[in-house]
Amino acid sequence: MKVGIVGLPQTGKKTLFKVLTGSEAADQGGHSKPLPGTADIVDERFATLVQMYAPKKETRARIDLVLLPKIEQETIAKGDIFQHIVDVDALCHVVRVFKDEAVYHSSGSVDPLRDVEMVNSEFLIHDQIFVEKRLERLEAALRKIKDERQTKEFELLQRIQVHLEEEQPLRLMRFSGEEDLLIRSYPFITRKELILVFNVSEEDLGDRTILERAADHCRQQKMEAMVVSAQVESEIAQLDSEEEKKEFRADLGIEEPALGILTRLCLKALGRMSFFTVGKEEVHQWLVRIGSTAPIAAGAIHSDLQKGFIRAEVMKYPELIEFGSEAELKRQGKLYVQGKDYIVEEGDILNIRFNV
Repeated sequence: MKVGIVGLPQTGKKTLFKVLTGSEAADQGGHSKPLPGTADIVDERFATLVQMYAPKKETRARIDLVLLPKIEQETIAKGDIFQHIVDVDALCHVVRVFKDEAVYHSSGSVDPLRDVEMVNSEFLIHDQIFVEKRLERLEAALRKIKDERQTKEFELLQRIQVHLEEEQPLRLMRFSGEEDLLIRSYPFITRKELILVFNVSEEDLGDRTILERAADHCRQQKMEAMVVSAQVESEIAQLDSEEEKKEFRADLGIEEPALGILTRLCLKALGRMSFFTVGKEEVHQWLVRIGSTAPIAAGAIHSDLQKGFIRAEVMKYPELIEFGSEAELKRQGKLYVQGKDYIVEEGDILNIRFNV
């Protein structure tokens, strides 16, 4: 599960990447290649479980982030930026909202919605060009010999072409299982989920105007959006203790760290959810695709657990908090035994019984 951070020059994406990953490499000036990093999933439930069980080891789930080269005419012309984007599962587009005369803007002025449209247009054009070239090849091949699979692909790409010409991203287009197989290997950018991160100045942190302005467009284009001040988050990250960080955020009216909001939106965009395993040895947060069965969740822990799956003992996080302890939860009859067909729910606490 890999999320690419993209944006125009001077949007604050390097600052945000450093905040999210703690990577010092982001300070090394311009970069022409993707810069990888990882970030912990921030989840208050995990912190509560750690406090409750006091384990010897605590392991948060993590998400892979990649800082991609800036989107500018040179990288667009070369096409390198699009090749890098193809390798990620979702995109986080950092958009400049802050105004600072000391920091130039590639378009001469700050206009976040214009910048969103410009970048989205480049993604659409990329997909359109690919479809046009692929259709030309298929048409030439079908003139020589009729092939059922290529015929289906040709017809599907014609539909995709019409959709793109209407300036609609492919994430809005539904595909059957067979259709998905036909195009799964193709480098479509607009099929990827997209999160807009509006980077504002400190004084605008409590202002939701930009989110309100973008709301209709986000709904129509199936995009998530959030507001952050990368500069402020960078300053907070340099404080020594968590207590100081909490006080700083409280003073500024920041209810949740940027990492918490962004990772939650990433999980939503990628169709993932969290479950937990707990005990005195370790509290561990795991990620699994939404709709996964208990054996698949067991496989996320270890392949042997999936192979030898017998049953899952399930605790519901809200009930555990309500009753205060695992022992009391059991006394209340709230420990659920589930079989292979059980669909794991967000926040479940699992104990897998298995035999191999």
